[in-house]
Amino acid sequence: MKVYELIITGGGPAGITAAIYSARKQMDFTILTKDIGGQASLSWEIENYIGYQFITGPDLVEKFIQHIKEFNVDIKENQEVIRISKEGSIFNVKTVKDDYYGKTVIIATGRRPKKLNIKGEEEFRNKGIVYCATCDAPLFRDKEVAVIGGGNSGLDSVLQLSRIARKIYLIEIKNDLTGDKIVIDKIKELEKVEIMPGTEVKGIYGGKFIERIKVKKDGKDIDIKVDGVFIEIGSEPNAEFIDFVEKNEYGEIIVDCKNRTSYPGVFAAGDVTNVFAKQIIVACGEGAKASISSFEYLKYL
Repeated sequence: MKVYELIITGGGPAGITAAIYSARKQMDFTILTKDIGGQASLSWEIENYIGYQFITGPDLVEKFIQHIKEFNVDIKENQEVIRISKEGSIFNVKTVKDDYYGKTVIIATGRRPKKLNIKGEEEFRNKGIVYCATCDAPLFRDKEVAVIGGGNSGLDSVLQLSRIARKIYLIEIKNDLTGDKIVIDKIKELEKVEIMPGTEVKGIYGGKFIERIKVKKDGKDIDIKVDGVFIEIGSEPNAEFIDFVEKNEYGEIIVDCKNRTSYPGVFAAGDVTNVFAKQIIVACGEGAKASISSFEYLKYL
């Protein structure tokens, strides 16, 4: 049975950075991940990552991949983690395909989009409902679409769609948009975008594909004709596969300043944790810290 010094779960910014730091320390480790890039690959305009005045999410992820290839890191893709358990002094990391064993673990599995949980959402999944503008925006060229959510992810989707769609309804249940002011100001200048704060989506309707949504605004039900709905109402941590570390009320893994969880030998980094600010650059820093902490921990085993 192969026992690694370290198993990194997740191939987003935190996991990739942890891998680079671990490789530089010549640790015996592997990365188990569903894919490379995580949520970073879904971002469109990135203007706050040091070293790049502007870069797209996919381009930044490609830079990550080029960097990690320099270290010949053992990356196992299509290996979504479904369970982490403890077997004596060793951790068993079970994926959809195999079992892996390690002396330490770094959890860097990020987050996933939240759902509206309204009528029609499941029925029209892949029939006009979208959770990734970077992936699917080109399918809606010259169409009318709705973006649900006025935070940064929703605003990012609007910017992408503004180059493609004919009309965009930006719907936010709160009375104000909650994203960065600089981006809000940019969107307010776009004539094809109709901003609808204080609006609740009640249902999604259609035939073979989406045809309209029903919203409630100022106490009145309104039907809006759309060809697509981009749901951008936030995200939740991918952490259900481990039940012996402390989590907060949002399901995020609680870590200290050294990225240690409540269980010795288990570290966590990035958006899956309770770290302040879910940002790419923050996740990278947290991944570096987690790798250094796991290396220090192994010294005393």
